[in-house]
Amino acid sequence: MQLGVIGLGRMGQIVTERVLAAGHDVVAFDLSAEAVATAADAGAEPAESVSDLAARLGDEKRIWLMVPAGGAVDATLDELAPHLSGDDVVVDGGNSHFEASVRRAEETQAAYLDCGTSGGPAGAELGFSLMVGGPEWAYEEMVPVFDAVATGPAGHDRMGTAGSGHYVKMIHNGVEYALMQAYGEGFDLLANGRYDLDLEAVARTWNNGAVIRSWLLELCEEAFREEGVDLGDVADHVAGGSTGTWTVREALAQEVPVPLIYQALAERFGSRAGGRFSRRLANRLRYGFGRHEVAREE
Repeated sequence: MQLGVIGLGRMGQIVTERVLAAGHDVVAFDLSAEAVATAADAGAEPAESVSDLAARLGDEKRIWLMVPAGGAVDATLDELAPHLSGDDVVVDGGNSHFEASVRRAEETQAAYLDCGTSGGPAGAELGFSLMVGGPEWAYEEMVPVFDAVATGPAGHDRMGTAGSGHYVKMIHNGVEYALMQAYGEGFDLLANGRYDLDLEAVARTWNNGAVIRSWLLELCEEAFREEGVDLGDVADHVAGGSTGTWTVREALAQEVPVPLIYQALAERFGSRAGGRFSRRLANRLRYGFGRHEVAREE
């Protein structure tokens, strides 16, 4: 299959490399010439613009967008519009709000797939978890690419109609907030409790057979190993919050109680004031799975 990839940041480069490794062809474009050169070094065919990328693809275009959510997606779709037909497929692999994805699916002549993507830069080796919404025929067309980008056939599925992929990813992120908060609070109590504990050893032990073992807990172990059991100069400042906010708003709209997710979101916003070990761990965990910048104390 020939795939066009627009947006060659960390995640876009991983998509490109995994698709190439699976034996498919990639035409790649980014506003950064350096990013395009990196993709070309990996084996992709470089494009000079969105229009040039579209011209290099066949009559039935398959295009993956990995650009920042919001205006950048709409701007890219506007550039693509003159080159698209109903036989084409566009995948939005960013963290778009699901309502924006529903609108884009209605406005885009091509079949539009909203693809919630989880796994962060660690997915370069293992593959991502992909939650896809949109027309079933378009999803089936993209299965070879999804198999390559995901952990394999079990790492992706069609969630439902337009918007459902990003809807599931939104709630996934809300759950992520709550899990990080739970680990943070537990290690906060251990760090300030009755015993002088090696928190790296605790995390390692829990990860071997305990009920609460997980990848996030492995990242806790990594954080203590690399930063020290007191987390060194990692600041009590947890960035982000948009997808958690969307999740809480949706819960209010549907009248579904989500007290743990809400409290985790409130803690994230409260971290701007500083002071808690649990928030410092959450700050470091975001680096572990997403390579987000770690705020440090000055």
